[in-house]
Amino acid sequence: MADVWLAGAGMTRFGHHERTLPDLMAEAARAALAAAEIEQPEAIVVAAMNPEEFVGEGAFASRIATFLGFSRTPALRVETATSSGAAAIFAAFAAIAAGLYRSVLVVGGEKMTHLPTPRVSEIIGRSIDPEERAYGTTMPALAGLVTRAFMARSGVTLKEISQVSVKNHSHGARNPLAHFREPVTLDEVMESRVVADPLRLFHCCPISDGGAAVVLTAERTSVRVAGIGQGNDYMAVRYRESLTSFRATQAAAQVAYQMAGFGPERVEVAEIHDAFAPFELISLEDLGLVPPGKAAHATMEGETALEGRLPVNPSGGLKARGHPLAATGIAQVVELVWQLTGQAHGRQLQARVALAHSIGGLATNNWVTLLERVD
Repeated sequence: MADVWLAGAGMTRFGHHERTLPDLMAEAARAALAAAEIEQPEAIVVAAMNPEEFVGEGAFASRIATFLGFSRTPALRVETATSSGAAAIFAAFAAIAAGLYRSVLVVGGEKMTHLPTPRVSEIIGRSIDPEERAYGTTMPALAGLVTRAFMARSGVTLKEISQVSVKNHSHGARNPLAHFREPVTLDEVMESRVVADPLRLFHCCPISDGGAAVVLTAERTSVRVAGIGQGNDYMAVRYRESLTSFRATQAAAQVAYQMAGFGPERVEVAEIHDAFAPFELISLEDLGLVPPGKAAHATMEGETALEGRLPVNPSGGLKARGHPLAATGIAQVVELVWQLTGQAHGRQLQARVALAHSIGGLATNNWVTLLERVD
C-alpha cells in the first residue's frame, strides 16, 4: 500500500453565513488547493450529510465539481451522517493508496442556520434508528440517556462534564475561525437551560454553517496519514452491549493504530468529536488516550488543555469551533495539519503525532485518523 500525504488544508469560518453552501465549500477547497500548490486535482470527494433537505440540492458531487470549475474531474459524494467528512478522507486515502489517483481534493460542508432549529433537529435525527425515532427520540435525548448512564456507572459529575465545555470554549477563543470565540465559566455552563436532562445548552454543540477541505497526494510532504480506521455499531441503541462506551470508536481506533504501527501512547494532540460534552470524556477512554475511569480527572487537572500533557480540541472542538456536520471530520484534520506544520496561530502546539476522531450518528459509524509529521 502506497503512502498517502496531506499537501494542503483550508476552511471557512464556522458560524452563521448568508452565503450558499457551494460558495462556502469552494472557499475551503480553493484554500486547500492553493496551500497544496495544485491547480487541478485528479479527483474530488465531496462530503455532505443531507443537502437535498438542508439546501434543496441533489447530485451534489457534480454540483460542487462544476461550481469549482472542474466539471470533467471525477467526483463522488460520501455520506456517513455526522462523520461524513472523515469518511470522505478515507475514500480519498484509499484511492491514492491503491494507485488510482495521485491527488484528490476532499471537501465537505453544511448550510443549516437558515432553517428553524426543530427542522434541523429533525433532519439530523434521520441518523437515529427509525423505531426509536418513532417514539419521539431525538439526538439530544439519546445523548442525555447516555450521559445519565455514564454518570451512574463512572461517578462522573455534571461539574466535571461541564469543564469540557469550559476548556473547549477557552480554546475556541484563540481560534479566529471558530463559531464561538468567547470563554465561558463553569457556572455559566451549569446554569444554562436544560436541553435533555442532564445536558444543558452549553453542553451541546451549536448549529453551524461552514466548509473545510484537504488535498491528499501520493507525493511526499511533511504530513503523512499514518493510519485510518472505521468502526460501526447497531444503529438501534437498545441492541448495544454498552451505553457508556462506543464500540464503533474502539474498533476504529484499533484499525488505525494497527495500520500506523503504534498506539495511543504516541499521540500528542487530538481533535475529538464533542457534539455533547460528555462524549469527549467517553471517547478519551475509548481511544486509549487516558486509562478507563480517568478522563474526568484528567480534564479537571488540565491535562487536556492547551498547556497540558495531551491537548484535546485545540480548535475549540465541535462545542466552540462549531459543527457543520459533513465539514467537521475534515475540519479536525485541517486543525491537526496546521498544528503539525506550525500554522495554528494563537494556539500553536509542538507535536509530531495527532489523532482525529469523528462520530457518525449516535456513535453508529465512527472514524479515527492518525497523522504524523515527517521531517
